[in-house]
Amino acid sequence: MQSHLEENMQQDMDLIRSNVIEMGKLVEQALETCLGAIEHNDRQSAYVVILRDRHIDELEETLESLCQRFLIKHLPVATQMRFVYSVIKINTELERVGDYAKAMARRFLTVSDLGAQASHPKLIDIANLAIPFLRNALDAFSEGDAELAKATREREKERAIDNLRYEIHSDLIQLHSNGELPSEALVPLVTIVSCLERVANQASNICEEVLYMCTGEDLRHDYQQVLRILFVAEHDACRGQMAVGIGNALESHRIRFSSAGVASQPLDRKTVQFMTEQGIDISGQTSKYLSQILDLKDYAIIVSLSEEAERSIPSLPSRPVRISWEVPDPSKLEGAEAELQAAYQNTFQFLDTHIRELVQAILGDDIEKEKETDV
Repeated sequence: MQSHLEENMQQDMDLIRSNVIEMGKLVEQALETCLGAIEHNDRQSAYVVILRDRHIDELEETLESLCQRFLIKHLPVATQMRFVYSVIKINTELERVGDYAKAMARRFLTVSDLGAQASHPKLIDIANLAIPFLRNALDAFSEGDAELAKATREREKERAIDNLRYEIHSDLIQLHSNGELPSEALVPLVTIVSCLERVANQASNICEEVLYMCTGEDLRHDYQQVLRILFVAEHDACRGQMAVGIGNALESHRIRFSSAGVASQPLDRKTVQFMTEQGIDISGQTSKYLSQILDLKDYAIIVSLSEEAERSIPSLPSRPVRISWEVPDPSKLEGAEAELQAAYQNTFQFLDTHIRELVQAILGDDIEKEKETDV
């Protein structure tokens, strides 16, 4: 028989659990509503998602307060401590997913204002993968099902969504090149796809918290955890794109590279051609604004490629690590073909050397582990 203190603790845990479940339902509903808005060109539903986001924010604050009171009141240990610690993390993950739903709704309205079509078959396919991932993660939490959490996490790591994202980026660029998609619609559509990818990532994070809550197994800092690096320049057309291409060519399973610009500009064709000559295909990459990056604090490292970029990156608490590499932008130069080729080569060599050194510093002895994994 439970003591009065144990019963009281269980009641408080049940209250916290019910709030997480309610918040999860609101977040999932926001995603479903946003998907419906995109699929059926329903502007009213998009506004509903934006307006209802405040309820998710309110629940986040409620959960944070409940967890703080629980820690002070019960001074939990072992299982109860893992429970409340995991809830604090899951609360943050769910709030971010709510932000992604709101961001997608806003970008859909932008595309709709331009008279462009936001719906894309593969975009719907990504949503139909990402949302069930989240649903399974939430079910795993509510039922305390470690096996479901583990299976969902492993399914997300299969990278099916990443593959679809690359295909959509290529499709959108082709539509833009054919004059079927206005430039102003390209970036918002890419943002919608990126948000859906992040939903799946957050679902995986929730599964890791559920596993820790249920079993004490901590996968949050295991070998497979992805470290994210962002390159920032004035325009995301040349240097940042080169850096991402160089980084991706290293084929590290532990590091993901992205780029953004203070302003956006179409991918420089000369850069694409030059990188192809180096054996690196960046034709499927797309440029984006720094303001599109909704989760700067989730990047482990932000590398500024110019003084202007360095000034434009907002101040963030603790993370991420800030690095400055000032390197010329060859796409801005004019002159003879040989001079331009030399400028691209110099920038490429600078980035290649620095990125390899940075990756070596990050992975250290684990580089050999990656090589063994790939064999």
